[in-house]
Amino acid sequence: TLIQGITRNPLGEPGILGIGVGASAAVVTGTALLGALGATSTMFFALIGAILAVVIVLALGGRSSARGIVPLILAGAVISAVLYAYINAMVLLNPTVFDSYRFWMVGSLAGVELAQLGQVAVPLLAGLVLALVIGQGLNALALGDETAISLGFRVGQTRLIGIIAAALLAAAATAIAGPISFIGLAVPHIVRAMFGDDFRWRIPAAVVGGALALVAADILARVIIRPQELTVGIVTAFIGAPFLLAAVRRGAVMK
Repeated sequence: TLIQGITRNPLGEPGILGIGVGASAAVVTGTALLGALGATSTMFFALIGAILAVVIVLALGGRSSARGIVPLILAGAVISAVLYAYINAMVLLNPTVFDSYRFWMVGSLAGVELAQLGQVAVPLLAGLVLALVIGQGLNALALGDETAISLGFRVGQTRLIGIIAAALLAAAATAIAGPISFIGLAVPHIVRAMFGDDFRWRIPAAVVGGALALVAADILARVIIRPQELTVGIVTAFIGAPFLLAAVRRGAVMK
């Protein structure tokens, strides 16, 4: 929801900032240096990698928050391409060591404990507070940069705070469960249909809606082929992709 508001792109999601691939690259590096990682170590490396990726993207994008979002998106695409190449090279060089990484990469809640939520509580709460603070600013951005400026909002500052908030929230979520696809794309459109265009309502609704969607997908993953389990990332991909295609055909996501 934050990324879609910042970019005014209905298909925007945290991946454009390199969050998922940054986390993955850090986990690969940690695995190469230390061997197979435990849950806590994986979460630590993923969180650090996701945040570092966003910092690099912001540095390369320069003052894109003031000039528009395009330079930032291009910087994210470049960083993602480089990190994907690095990840593939590392995994191919030593596939046995990276079995645990490949499982995490698909996205899974298996083995996740409540105590792990406390380990990412600081970035999670900080991101949520920042997101709620700029709700009115995102409403102004939806009207266009010039209109937002005329209403007294600082466009560059609003975008920068939104990017930081999105990075903290997505990094914390990715660190716990892995880079799960389509939740960040599909849920904002459901929330918008239910709560309208006001970001002051959409942001908290997206937080709750995303959590509920993930839990529902995890339940499906555990029961659909019992006694075996699918990873939650596979379920969200199979459900989320047709949902978005249907929405695009109806024109819902382009409004």
